[in-house]
Amino acid sequence: MKQTELLERIHHQLIVSCQAVPGEPLYLENGTVMPLMAKAAKQGGSPMIRTSSIRDVVAIKQETGLPVIGLIKIQYEGFDRYITPTMQEVDQLVESGADIIALDCTDQVRGDGSTIEAYMQAVRAKYPEQLLMADISTYEEGMRAWKLGMDLVGTTMSGYTPQSPKLDGPDHELVRRLSADLPIPVVGEGRVHTPQDAVQMLASGAWAVVVGGAITRPLEITGRFIKAISEYNKEGH
Repeated sequence: MKQTELLERIHHQLIVSCQAVPGEPLYLENGTVMPLMAKAAKQGGSPMIRTSSIRDVVAIKQETGLPVIGLIKIQYEGFDRYITPTMQEVDQLVESGADIIALDCTDQVRGDGSTIEAYMQAVRAKYPEQLLMADISTYEEGMRAWKLGMDLVGTTMSGYTPQSPKLDGPDHELVRRLSADLPIPVVGEGRVHTPQDAVQMLASGAWAVVVGGAITRPLEITGRFIKAISEYNKEGH
């Protein structure tokens, strides 16, 4: 699928994030249920899946035939960032057939001593035809990612870095600012808990919206219900 066709495919659409990491109930050491999550998302109408790990990139593409935004979550000593933090992960994702590769393009510390600018430039130079998605947390990070050759910008990290606002819901303002000033697609992602949140992301200018926890993470979903009910009970009802 050509890059322009791939981007048009997701325009004003829902991308479902199907991920499970060690410590979560849906994470299996020897196996994965994420392809079934992705199959459900496809049947529900989603045209693309976002997922982590080579195992799930390959399995989801085989199960669904959908294009995939691939990433690898890994924590290296000295690194604050953990989403596709080094070229090694990028190489693995390219080999796995990830249609779009997501990488952390925030100002968080890199343990190898290199700058985020050098990293992005190296990835772009090595893979000039690969679609690259910059996961960012601020307006400045998003603008820089575009200038350094990223193809999409996602607001994934807003609220998860010291330099970004801590919000209960999506960062609509960041989506508005970036979509107004960038000539590349802005993907709204992060704390999109309801269908109304997703629609508002699009109304704010997002090219597409990613939803994960509200659809594919029953632990988080249950926790939100329990919190609301506990607060209701504390009020003496």
